[in-house]
Amino acid sequence: MITAGIDIGSTTTKIAILYGDSIAGSLIVPSGTLPAQTAQDAFDKCCKAGGIDKSDISAVAATGYGRRLAKFCDMVITEIKACAIGAMHTKSPMGKIFTIIDIGGQDTKVISLNEKGDIEDFAMNDKCAAGTGRFLEMLANKLELSYEDFIEAALRSQTMIQMNSTCAVFAESEVISLLARNIGKSDIAAAAHNAISDRVCSMVRRVSSKEVICLAGGGARNKALADAIEEGLNKKVYIPDNPQIIVALGAAIAARNKILTGEDNAI
Repeated sequence: MITAGIDIGSTTTKIAILYGDSIAGSLIVPSGTLPAQTAQDAFDKCCKAGGIDKSDISAVAATGYGRRLAKFCDMVITEIKACAIGAMHTKSPMGKIFTIIDIGGQDTKVISLNEKGDIEDFAMNDKCAAGTGRFLEMLANKLELSYEDFIEAALRSQTMIQMNSTCAVFAESEVISLLARNIGKSDIAAAAHNAISDRVCSMVRRVSSKEVICLAGGGARNKALADAIEEGLNKKVYIPDNPQIIVALGAAIAARNKILTGEDNAI
């Protein structure tokens, strides 16, 4: 059976096509200003690249903030549930996953799971850019660094400084102030990553302190941020091979489960 999941996020749209238990194709593209059209185009492109005839796909599930915009999809699922399903499907060498941190472009989620993999509790930061990938992108621009160079700069830092602003707008002003005091860009970059880590770790402590912890989303691809979170929690975290498509993968699995069981609670 072939199913697909489409995660329409505020920043990027992710596609995952599932054939049995294997990922037959995946794609990540900017959501742009027309997310519904982007989702359709990305789905078509992913199918074509994988040599998959769309008529062979049994069901397509949409998730993410734009999940109800993709009218061509057969069903919708919340991103919290899709994230939990997708993370549980990955093969963690650290054992069963009990906590998930999903850091996206404009929100961060922490999800606590029980022994069965069901959601026990969750927290979501979606009211402010601080604590998200967008926060780091804004500060990278303020430092006139590409995002990749911003991450590398943070990894080079040898000095711990504090960034006090918890608001993205005020943080930009704080960066200007730090530069005026001749604080190096590397140290400012590291401080920005630590500021996000502090917020994420606080969410984790409120929701769950259980291991194994899975780090997903675009933020998982940022080594400086992953390192800061591990240091803040004093725990190792598990990062899947394709952390950005975890939610889309979960949606594809949910679509398959609904077909197999015929129950709405499968999604």
